[in-house]
Amino acid sequence: MNSSADIEPAEILHGLIDTHIHTSPDVKPRLLNDYEVALEAKESGMSAIVIKSHVEPTAGRAYLAHWATGLPVVGGVTLNQYVGGLNPDTVRGMASMGGKVVWLPTIHHREIKLETDALDEILHLVKDKNLVLATGHLNPPEIFQVLDQCRSWGVEKVMINHPLTRVVGASVDEQKEMARQAYLEHCWVATMPRHDKLDPQAMTEAIGEVGAKHCILATDFGQQHNLSPVRGMQMMITSLMGQGISWEEIILMCINNPENLLFK
Repeated sequence: MNSSADIEPAEILHGLIDTHIHTSPDVKPRLLNDYEVALEAKESGMSAIVIKSHVEPTAGRAYLAHWATGLPVVGGVTLNQYVGGLNPDTVRGMASMGGKVVWLPTIHHREIKLETDALDEILHLVKDKNLVLATGHLNPPEIFQVLDQCRSWGVEKVMINHPLTRVVGASVDEQKEMARQAYLEHCWVATMPRHDKLDPQAMTEAIGEVGAKHCILATDFGQQHNLSPVRGMQMMITSLMGQGISWEEIILMCINNPENLLFK
């Protein structure tokens, strides 16, 4: 299948994984809670989701959403000031509760410095516990610093979050270099009117330059003013396929690559 027209609307999300969803409870208004998002994803045929919070670990919440719906729900922790920044103890506790993703600072990325010793201890835990390291809102020089330290520790499960957004702003050449060691996670929220207003064509072109085998597609939805994450995923898939992204590339970016990070 090479066209979204070849796929039944009810089947377009079958087996797909969204690696970036925001849910309530949260300090910001969210459209749906953990259970509601997981249930909608399950009913749409998706195989797993990742729930993220800027302020607290989501491993326990993910466990409950999975227990209530049967859908695999992955949690993690974002290393903002709310959890003490680059705090290895927080990572250790999150991992012991079944969480899998460690996001480096997002909303506090300017306040928290990438102190080498603390980051090394966190990377040791990521490697030892088979976790995924995500770069949050770090800028390209900081991302390359992290990638260098990941190389030293043998950390292979790395995801660069929304490289095309203003907060990250990675050039195509920088993305190609990052892709030698990590997956690039392109989030559809960047195209929304109340966010970056990114031209979807820019996302399509970046994927073409870097290669779908190095990319992941996610929504980063959950805001009250946007569609639900499931509807956002449908919108993203149909839009990108309308611009020439093949179904085989969708499978790579929404099933195979996320599975390699989260479940292997």
